[in-house]
Amino acid sequence: MQMLIAGTWRGAADGRSEEVRSPFDGRIIDTVPVATVEDALSALDRAEIGAHLQRTTPAHMRVDILLRAAALADERAEDIAQTISAETGKPITEARGEASRSGNIIRLAAYEGSQLYGSTLPLDANAGTGLDKIGFTLRQPCGIVVAITPFNYPALLVLHKIAPALAAGNAVVLKPARATPLTALKLAQCFVDAGLPPEALSVLTGPGSTLGDVLVTDPRVRKVSFTGSTATGTRISSIAGVKKLSLELGASCPVIILPDADIELASSAVAAGGFINAGQVCISVQRVIVDRRVEADFLDALVPKVEAIAVGNPSAADTRLGSLISEEEAARVHSSINEARHSGAKVLTGGDRQGAVVTPAVVAGVDPRSPLSRNELFGPAVAVSSASDIESAIAMANDNDYGLGAGIFTSDIAGSIRAMRQIDAGNIHINWTPLWRADLMPYGGLKGSGIGKEGVRSAVQEMTEEKTVILHGRPW
Repeated sequence: MQMLIAGTWRGAADGRSEEVRSPFDGRIIDTVPVATVEDALSALDRAEIGAHLQRTTPAHMRVDILLRAAALADERAEDIAQTISAETGKPITEARGEASRSGNIIRLAAYEGSQLYGSTLPLDANAGTGLDKIGFTLRQPCGIVVAITPFNYPALLVLHKIAPALAAGNAVVLKPARATPLTALKLAQCFVDAGLPPEALSVLTGPGSTLGDVLVTDPRVRKVSFTGSTATGTRISSIAGVKKLSLELGASCPVIILPDADIELASSAVAAGGFINAGQVCISVQRVIVDRRVEADFLDALVPKVEAIAVGNPSAADTRLGSLISEEEAARVHSSINEARHSGAKVLTGGDRQGAVVTPAVVAGVDPRSPLSRNELFGPAVAVSSASDIESAIAMANDNDYGLGAGIFTSDIAGSIRAMRQIDAGNIHINWTPLWRADLMPYGGLKGSGIGKEGVRSAVQEMTEEKTVILHGRPW
């Protein structure tokens, strides 16, 4: 496929391209251009025009365009799903689930983009102001939004950025993950075919190392929305300059299991939440902190459920765990599991590697200070540690640089409220794992997991700016 620059499908300025390969079997899926700095600057030049066009387009017209794009995403959902599965190694059933949400995200964004309400200001409450002035606020689009997305959800995470940005009246330059550009390009085609002003959207393919600095440092860019590693997010925050940032970064999400928990529910939820997309999810269950009074019962329930996860060809309907995004990533995850084993933890099941596939692993007796617990794994393994009570469990959950999501299983209302208030995470789930997200809910982390919120309403707010306007009936 060609990349998209302001309505034109084209190759790189220097003619270079690269292969997109399946991580599962290495087959060539397609080729894409390797965008240059010249291409990035061209996209930004055109985005200046697009930002003006978008700002001067009435909201109802933007809504109509987005609704047409949503309908096209629905029509093309199977093709999008096949593309997701091919370029990520994600099981086709998961890919279909992801693709099926595309149209709805766009529709939700379209609605929120039409609801940019301001407010009146009670200026007469300020002593001495009187009744001769009227104050109110207006919301307006930022202008040019740069969106940088990861590989693990190449449809959802692209749309959670570009749909709200376009709905709010911005122009967007998208840089999708190098490993998964095809899904982003097919989604962009939906917007093009829906009649989006050409200059409002560009999609640049190629290495972030070449394009990232150019895009995030350009003074014409008012907003950067990034999802990816904490290291890259930290670099963006240090070089971006004075502009709005949303950074959804790394995580090591904990789940607490208390003695009064429904063990069957908790084990089923962890068996799902730790291994969907081969664990390559920011809100995947990585750490399980179990009250030692029920640890044995929990592990007895969990292990057979994990062993029942079907591993294999992502295109097969019964496959529930495919490959990681690359053999290098699989080797890294396999090494992390082995390191925990050599440090005294016990691998109860899984942890074997063949190519880019790692079998789903349950690792018990993990030191909560060990790398498998403290660092982001992004792979199909859960690290189980024990705690003596709710106080120590919450302390262990918080003893981490990250704070994206957390879960707690308990039948005690007081314990639930305590967890809500004391766990340092942006998303907290009671009687479920953190691997759950509704597209309209606010979504973002604390601490090293980032700044800002996604979810269509929150994203529209993040991608607009507020003006205060005062009408003066008399001087002073």
